[in-house]
Amino acid sequence: MSDLRYWLAFSKIYSIGTLRLRKLLEYFDSIKDSWHASPADLQQIEGFSPKIIEKFINDRNSIGDLNKLEETILSKDIQIITMNNENYPFYLKQIYDPPIVLYIKGNLNNLNEEKSLAIVGSRRSSDYIKSILKKIISELKGQAITIVSGMAVGIDTCAHQAALDNGLNTIAVIGSGFDNIYPKQNRILFKNIINSGGAVISEYFPDQKADLWTFPRRNRIISGLSQGTLVGEAGLKSGALITAKLCLDQNRELMCIPGMIQSPNAEGTYKLIKEGAAVITKAEDILNQLNWEPANRFESENKNIEPELLGNEQKIYKLLELEPKSFDTILHETKMNIDELMMTLTSLELEGAIKQLPGQMFVKNLPN
Repeated sequence: MSDLRYWLAFSKIYSIGTLRLRKLLEYFDSIKDSWHASPADLQQIEGFSPKIIEKFINDRNSIGDLNKLEETILSKDIQIITMNNENYPFYLKQIYDPPIVLYIKGNLNNLNEEKSLAIVGSRRSSDYIKSILKKIISELKGQAITIVSGMAVGIDTCAHQAALDNGLNTIAVIGSGFDNIYPKQNRILFKNIINSGGAVISEYFPDQKADLWTFPRRNRIISGLSQGTLVGEAGLKSGALITAKLCLDQNRELMCIPGMIQSPNAEGTYKLIKEGAAVITKAEDILNQLNWEPANRFESENKNIEPELLGNEQKIYKLLELEPKSFDTILHETKMNIDELMMTLTSLELEGAIKQLPGQMFVKNLPN
């Protein structure tokens, strides 16, 4: 019987976790012997109370045939890296409680451990922040950087897709097993990440469904794989703040994109900035904060190129510098007549300088 099935079995018993498993391995020096530990032996190990011992024995008995457990994984074309494997990501292994097992689809070998950036944020992210994030990621094009996120809707999806659009490697860490990809609308993104040479990672056995407790747990992996974490947008109760705290606990760099001051989705972001998180407005800020040397082409190709505009077009473009504005607001602030304003807005849209949002709102169209 190979050792792999014991690692797989332990990965299904969430009450044990990494810390207790390490105690078991220190005591027995064998994953097999750790699995078959008697109650009397368990009583000798720190962290194993009578209640924990009873639960471990019950959970162990419920696992059933370990041969079938291993066969299940082998039949699903899932790669496995256990905590004792030399290919286990180095920086992830340094966190307080690294995953016992990593279940992988795709190619984790393309992870650039020395230049990996986590990007997290609100599921209900604004168009404004998503446009800024796309611009920042586009400025990283050509850099040997891996973008790590959680494949949730909102900022996560934006980060992964922008990475794909700009030829950057991207890694998704999901909060469920591979039999239950969540959210369902990101199944195409899931496939595109894998097909691009990236990877999707889970610490959960394939049959595990997404749950309230699985997402906070996966956040430590997102930050643990990365040298720094960039928060795109976060309310005061956002899960992104959990990742931000984990980033600091893991002694990694925390960075934030400043949002609109009046937006509830930016309250958590500004809280982090007030507490010392670095402010990021362009890709160069990230490279400087993480002391990453840029590729030679970075400075010449990624300067912010503003469109050449004159007269009323320039006046409107400057009004949209910081936030979207309504047609009526632009009309009032420019003192133009309605026909003139409509013609100028149409001209700016055709030139790609601005774009119209629902509700006759207009926003500066940042270059991709």
